[in-house]
Amino acid sequence: MSTVTNPILPGFHPDPSIVRVGEWYYLANSTFEWWPGVRIHRSRDLANWELAGYALTRRSQLEMRGNLDSGGVWAPCLSHADGLFWLIYSDAKSLNSPFKDVRNYLVTAERIEGPWSEPLYLNASGFDPSLFHDGDGRKWLVNQIWDPRPARNAFAGIALQEYSVTEQRLVGEPLTIFRGSALGITEGPHLYRKDGYYYLVTAEGGTGWEHAITVARSRTLIGPYEVSPHHPLLSTRDHPQHPLQKTGHGSFVQAPDGNWYVAYLCSRPHGEKRRCMLGRETALQPFAWPEGDWPRLPQGNCPAVTVEVPGVAMTPDYLPEFTDTFAAPELNLQWNTLREPATANWLSLTERPGFLRLRGRHSLNSTFEQSLVGFRLLHQRCRISTRLEFNPKSFQQTAGLALYYNTRNFYYACVSRGDAGNRELRILAAHNGQFRELLTPPHQLPETGAVIIIAEFIDGALRFSVCADAKDSAAVEVIAGIDATTLSDDAVYEGGSWGFTGTFVVLCAQDSGDSGIPADFGSFHYGRAGPLDPPRILLRHAQRSRSTC
Repeated sequence: MSTVTNPILPGFHPDPSIVRVGEWYYLANSTFEWWPGVRIHRSRDLANWELAGYALTRRSQLEMRGNLDSGGVWAPCLSHADGLFWLIYSDAKSLNSPFKDVRNYLVTAERIEGPWSEPLYLNASGFDPSLFHDGDGRKWLVNQIWDPRPARNAFAGIALQEYSVTEQRLVGEPLTIFRGSALGITEGPHLYRKDGYYYLVTAEGGTGWEHAITVARSRTLIGPYEVSPHHPLLSTRDHPQHPLQKTGHGSFVQAPDGNWYVAYLCSRPHGEKRRCMLGRETALQPFAWPEGDWPRLPQGNCPAVTVEVPGVAMTPDYLPEFTDTFAAPELNLQWNTLREPATANWLSLTERPGFLRLRGRHSLNSTFEQSLVGFRLLHQRCRISTRLEFNPKSFQQTAGLALYYNTRNFYYACVSRGDAGNRELRILAAHNGQFRELLTPPHQLPETGAVIIIAEFIDGALRFSVCADAKDSAAVEVIAGIDATTLSDDAVYEGGSWGFTGTFVVLCAQDSGDSGIPADFGSFHYGRAGPLDPPRILLRHAQRSRSTC
């Protein structure tokens, strides 16, 4: 056995769906507006996880141009039956209350790496669909039902409907089988059959501080479903000091030795404002499920930070470091783009070998043509750097390194041109749609040559430094003490909006002048870091500290 520390998949890895096929475990996570859709990891021992790929990799499977922030792919369900992997997912187009315009689809594949089939449309009655394969060979879809009518419970229950494999569509009429417990906000359903019972596992309480996993069961598929006397199975709603918060939305898997585990989402708050900069992450927990009895955690409904899993050896951390010199002709799987796949008109790894070449398009405020690649922020303490060659003509061309949550929340260190024709580094900030410049005046750069942009993220404090790419050059800190906790679901909620994702480190370029000037990124490095110096809000030029690049 090995001891693992939760979360097992840190950073933006929400809504986990877990399944075991032979000696492999597979985990699928929501990807929302990020491309490709549905991120899938695999492990042989529940301790060491590697990125296997993505399920939705073609535009014919997923069209997200214009999707709102936190729209796109919600709550995938991954299962295996009849020699195939089955994946159900939602594509959320509109989130503005009281309406939710969401369509649910099914794709299949013989291998987890794909190719995955073209999507089959299922329904649009709600979100969080899940496919259950019954012992008699029949297949059933369950999903949350959304009711937009005034003075109604918008989370109107869990619906059941049969899926016909031969007709490739839902058949019969949907039946509401569960309206939820007193916790409310019932969603994220999964069905299991064990010891003569059908077990319905749902998420309840909302995907925030009141989040929980509810278990109900029935002797028949259509119910009635009785809520467990040990309800909820897992939650930190009554444990406000626990390091893992917002725990819920779980799915079950059985190991070859008969032991059971639940994969669930969690978040880790930081600081007085209790904001979760890394978003919703994936954790793992063993539980007991005696024959004929209810599933229960060994320590009540409170999750454990460290747990025992079957693995005999493990890595110290999930991806503690990542370096890309852009030598390959295709992007590393760890990179993601926004809402659409990369195309040669704006991204190339072959025009200039050894460089990621971006041609600027829309601003970071756009939900359409963003020229950027993103890497998940995975640690509370990390150091990021990139080497950039970019020679803009005017202020209309920018390129650089950003800490990005969504179109309305980011910090961006970008190279541009000033009114006097000088090359400069600007720091742009957006918080709930309020945009401002953090450096006045901007930091002046050499007129030619590459620059290295450095970002350090320590427990919610962010600082940027810059270094000329020349012999004996030193890094110059341009700003420190930035409150990066604004890059969180919590800060977005405080601003009266929606947020379900997490922070990305992005390399990007913008060009409102359509100049076609390329931004060439020669390297990227991400790694864990130690504590920062005491935070400072804004350092004038004479006060800027120097360190080696």
